[in-house]
Amino acid sequence: MLKKELLEILACPICKKDVEYLPDKEQLLCHNCRKKYPVRNGIPVMLPEEAESY
Repeated sequence: MLKKELLEILACPICKKDVEYLPDKEQLLCHNCRKKYPVRNGIPVMLPEEAESY
């Protein structure tokens, strides 16, 4: 589970918009550019090359 304070400052590295955390899937979603970023061992991997389209 990611801390609320961390979620408040995270942004998509591509479009700089807010992301939504899906704890059950361990993913962060950017609804603006339709990318999903993995969360591995509680650490968000916010690298464009790690993102997948959805």
